[in-house]
Amino acid sequence: MESADAQPLSISERAELEKLRAQLAATSGENHDDGKHGGHSGVRWTGVGILLVLILVLSFCGVLARYARSEVLDTDRYVQTIAPLGSNSVLQGEITDRITDEIDSQLDIEKVTADALTSLTENAERVPPVVVGLAPVIASQAKSFIHQTVGSLVASDQFETLWIEANKQAHQSLTAVLTGDTRAGIQINDQGAVSISLAPIIERASTVLTDRGFAFADKIPDVNKTFVIFESPNLVKAQRLVSALDKASAVLPWLILIAAAGAIWCAPAGSRRRALALVGVSIAVAMALLAIALSIGRAVYLDDIPSDVLSPQAAAVLIDTLLLPLKTSLRAVFILAIVIAVVGYLTGHSASASAVRRGFSRAVGSVRSDSDREPNAFEVICAKYTVALRVLFVAIAVAVLIFWRYPSGVVVAVTVLITVLALLALELIARPARARGNVVGTQKM
Repeated sequence: MESADAQPLSISERAELEKLRAQLAATSGENHDDGKHGGHSGVRWTGVGILLVLILVLSFCGVLARYARSEVLDTDRYVQTIAPLGSNSVLQGEITDRITDEIDSQLDIEKVTADALTSLTENAERVPPVVVGLAPVIASQAKSFIHQTVGSLVASDQFETLWIEANKQAHQSLTAVLTGDTRAGIQINDQGAVSISLAPIIERASTVLTDRGFAFADKIPDVNKTFVIFESPNLVKAQRLVSALDKASAVLPWLILIAAAGAIWCAPAGSRRRALALVGVSIAVAMALLAIALSIGRAVYLDDIPSDVLSPQAAAVLIDTLLLPLKTSLRAVFILAIVIAVVGYLTGHSASASAVRRGFSRAVGSVRSDSDREPNAFEVICAKYTVALRVLFVAIAVAVLIFWRYPSGVVVAVTVLITVLALLALELIARPARARGNVVGTQKM
């Protein structure tokens, strides 16, 4: 019973009250039905639970499959990912040290210098034998000169070109091994090392040293020194897994959509939006588990790789670069999952969701106040089919992010922003029809 001084309800408040009464009646009816058919509802939720677990597993595998296809087996994508490392100071320093040590070991500068000084003292009367003791000093200066020259080469644009070409060849070798292409005649050693050849870079360094007047450079033999990009004993064993992920990459997104649709359909009437929210939660949990697995795998890899193969700093830079596309996809799917969960929750019948919608309705009302005019046909349609349009907007966003070949963080952010703006525009457009009570009914989910 209202008090005498109570303010009358506005048109929008009256419409919201009628909507809440209808929802309360529907919920009461559902609870009554559940009392009669509790076992049937329990079976439905059991089916939903099984499908949610399936969605979690499929999402986990789906992101890995997309990574296997786009990065592990796609040479162009791999080269695009690894190319920026050509200008990374840590990698440049590591390669400079490796090449300098290789040239020094091939030339044995200290021995060559000592032999030259000994010959000089024997053939020149005025040169004292003590000069031979300068060989280590001269060799050290020579090595420093080689290191500086190689460092200049590695920091140049020429090295970036050589780096890309070397990685392209190395990735083709890796792909041949992982796909079982025996025609290529390529093998990876027992340690599962993926390496690039430093021979072209050493050859170029020899030319630069000769141009700078380093007389010993023409004595550098042809060598095929390598630089390890990745090493794991399980690499060859992963052949079947990579092949399976490659084949499944095109099918898994469809299976996820089918499982999600099945979970929503399987849920009891009136609880399907809750099932939609749970689908989003399942996918988000899968991405969280994948992130944890990657973190553990990275730590194990860095602990296992020998320091004489790769320095800890270089190994960290390489593994982080190789995993960056996978982490980007993981974050993109996680954001999408959160959006799905939030949409499912906010459109549901829970008291908290209703409270949020009421607050949002008041905010929309402050932007677009009620009007005495009759709403047009478009506004009435938007109000009547609000739920269906919300589902359509979210479905389009999901399809864009799932079937976009390589969604970046920008793609995800823009897609989510456009979807949110579309949902907000829908509420603004439908507002006049709801306020005037022109909506006969809404879809029940």
